Amino acid sequence: MKRFIDITNIQFLIMLCFLGSITLGNAQDEYQEEDPGSETETERNKAYYSLGNGLNFSFNEGNYYFGLNGFIQPGYLRETMDGMDDVNTFRSKRTFLQFEGNAVEEKVSFFVQLDFSRSNPLMDVYMAYQPVEQVKISFGQKQNFANNREMIYREDRLQFVNRSLLSESLSRTGREFGVFVESKFEVGNFGIMPMAALTSGDGRNSFGQDSRDSDIGGVKIGGRLDLYPLGYFKPGNELTSVDLAREDELKFVIGVAGSHNNGASGASGESHGDFFLFDQNGEDSLPDYRQVYTDILMKYKGFSLLAEYANTSATGIDLAFLDESATQILAPEQISQFLALGDSYNLQLGYVTKSGFSFDFRYANTTPEFDSFDGSVLSDMNQTSFGFSKYFYENALKLQASYSRFDPAVGEALDQFELILHISL
Repeated sequence: MKRFIDITNIQFLIMLCFLGSITLGNAQDEYQEEDPGSETETERNKAYYSLGNGLNFSFNEGNYYFGLNGFIQPGYLRETMDGMDDVNTFRSKRTFLQFEGNAVEEKVSFFVQLDFSRSNPLMDVYMAYQPVEQVKISFGQKQNFANNREMIYREDRLQFVNRSLLSESLSRTGREFGVFVESKFEVGNFGIMPMAALTSGDGRNSFGQDSRDSDIGGVKIGGRLDLYPLGYFKPGNELTSVDLAREDELKFVIGVAGSHNNGASGASGESHGDFFLFDQNGEDSLPDYRQVYTDILMKYKGFSLLAEYANTSATGIDLAFLDESATQILAPEQISQFLALGDSYNLQLGYVTKSGFSFDFRYANTTPEFDSFDGSVLSDMNQTSFGFSKYFYENALKLQASYSRFDPAVGEALDQFELILHISL
């Protein structure tokens, strides 16, 4: 397994820390101009903590901000399958640390997030520039909005303990390295959010272990268009599929997303050098990988409905060979042995009460492009899930339990029960 930090990531982290130092340094200069204990100093510089929002520092009347946050999810997992021993696991499912900063006047911000339950913790590290209120430009490693809607939600805001079968089959963490442009407009009560991304196409830590393990394949172009016909959700309610804010009126968003990965080397176009194909001269000849998504999310007085559909396909496989000597030509159906190809859909229903009890149901399906080919990455499978959550303090402190049954077309079904306690800093 590759180490999570390479020279590029180290330099990028140093750059972010440098930005944070400048930001806080400027704020400290403002702080020192005031007399100690004065009322003006108290108004201009603040340090405060709240559950779910972490430890925050605000300087110069909020023009400079630095925040430290995170969450932990200790839990229990039980897996059962006929003919196999039961598996019981106690673990920290996720252990996240986040820190961010914002210089309002300079219109610059940064965000860093790590998951210490992984051997390679770096999840997000990016800088953002917001030239106008409606447009935000980010550079670095972050969640790509060109995936299905559930994949654009962070791990602390999921409706269930796990992501859906669709999400886990067609994505890994959803993180990619590149440039991301997000915009948000409103015409009357009609909300429009166009987004575009240009990424490396190799997913998280896309530049490999060191300078000898460079990025593979070409770039990935992706985008998303979200439409809010009845207006935007309540502030913060767009960050999860659950209707925690309990919309007073029916609100919904219709989304279309897609990407074209020029030279993919991983099953979902989000990894680095998992396989290689060759041309007749023995040179690398990686396939192009396309993903197309459509989704809709509706919310009304605690009720929520999320429906997603995905189709994936491959191009650029003519005269591709399995070996450098070009003696084993790739048969059309064999490409599904390397890439997750086919169709998938996901349906989630939920209701959260005013007292914070949430009852949820999910059904998902994946269907491979070549039904008769046994070696497909994308299997013919159904997932049925029932979830229960108790939100003690909105999304900052909650208890979640879920039961899922994975039923493949061939083989034994897998039953999973998982219980986690989510605690934010």
